Amino acid sequence: MMKLLLVASCAIFAFCGPSAQASPWQPSSGLTQVPIWPGAAPDAQPAAGPEVATTTGKDDLVVGKPYVWVENVTQPTMTVYPPKGKNTGAAVIVFPGGGFMGLAMDLEGTEVCDWLTSKGVSCVLLKYRVPRSEDYYDQKLHRHVEPKVPTAFQDAQRTISLVRSRAAQWGIDSRKIGVMGFSAGGYLAAKTSTEFAPRAYQPVDAADKESCRPDFSVPIYPGHLWKSHDKSPELKLNPGIHVTRQTPPIFLLQAEDDYVDNVNQSLVFYIALKNAGVPAEMHLYAQGGHAFGLRRTKFPITGWPQLVETWLRTIGMLSE
Repeated sequence: MMKLLLVASCAIFAFCGPSAQASPWQPSSGLTQVPIWPGAAPDAQPAAGPEVATTTGKDDLVVGKPYVWVENVTQPTMTVYPPKGKNTGAAVIVFPGGGFMGLAMDLEGTEVCDWLTSKGVSCVLLKYRVPRSEDYYDQKLHRHVEPKVPTAFQDAQRTISLVRSRAAQWGIDSRKIGVMGFSAGGYLAAKTSTEFAPRAYQPVDAADKESCRPDFSVPIYPGHLWKSHDKSPELKLNPGIHVTRQTPPIFLLQAEDDYVDNVNQSLVFYIALKNAGVPAEMHLYAQGGHAFGLRRTKFPITGWPQLVETWLRTIGMLSE
């Protein structure tokens, strides 16, 4: 009977890894998730089911080893990772990817925070609401669907303001708070960098008096920036992204053979940034695919963390 239940569970999630947790995601020992909203999240939607964290190694988007996939997040949280060694004062809020259907919480989350904190950077990992919390691809309808309320974006904006409101408490320079996102999370990094007034929700407390504009932004193999599904031959930026001179410095990275998010995602965003006079640095590689996170492969693109560290120094976020 247990074996039948396990097979059924694997069919539901479309993968079956070495192990599965029938409980919500939890950070490693010594770290605590903090709710980002003082009460119920705004525009809360009916739960698709209980939050579930599943470990899988079968998904062909993953490099190297099993990873943790989290579904049905209705209570968004942030987990603060303090810097190790010298505190640079900089902080990065990390948005994992998952197509706004789930979250790759270690591949594009905890592993990223471990790297950043080792460089003296505070890291805040956001577990934002999914599924269907932003523009997503509906497998049944075979088309992209725009939800009525961008709840993932609400969570991202709220987290930036919340971190800035607690900057002094956490040893963070309020002028050095950036965002980094992967795939769908890369879209959130781009959107929070271009859409910060007005907010996507009504202010709920004093934290929302703080700016939700990040000081720098790092979208890694971003999606949802190029409107590839509008049947237009033009290279057009998603109309929900409005680049202005107020957009903070941007670092972009993508592989030309990315089979999930076409390299045009980064190209169309970069063009808009340059046209607006926004400081931007883009790195394109011939090979590398998608969803590699920090996991090294034979392809040079996976050495990208060193490029980001150098860039952060050039824009004054990290000291030499």
